[in-house]
Parts: sequence; C-alpha cells; structure tokens
Amino acid sequence: MCPHVTPCPDATSEARDLAAIVRSHPEQGWNLLCNGVVLFDDDGELLPDGRAVTHPHTWLAPELVGA
Repeated sequence: MCPHVTPCPDATSEARDLAAIVRSHPEQGWNLLCNGVVLFDDDGELLPDGRAVTHPHTWLAPELVGA
C-alpha cells in the first residue's frame, strides 16, 4: 500500500501513527495516513478495519488523570 522508499508502518503496528499523511483536514481535526489510519487531533485513531483506538492524554497533570 505504501509507495515510499522506506515503507510506512503497517496499520497493525504500534508505530502506525508515524506513517506519512496523504490527506490533511485540519479544519475538521483529522488526517488520513498512508497506511489507511485516520488520525484525529484528540489522539484517537480509526483503523482501516473500523476499530477505534483511543490514547490517554499524557499532557494532563498526574493529579488530574485519576480524578
């Protein structure tokens, strides 16, 4: 799927969000990556098979994460 000389990480890889952006829609808050993953500005991901992946916001202060 990836035409780059150094192939982008597969959608099943933990590094999948490092793939190249092929379509950018900052006004809507998402990017389509070369591997078929839709990466959202809120750190969520939609995989090509339809599964949604969420990531905890590591920028929150530690005392707020458990609140």
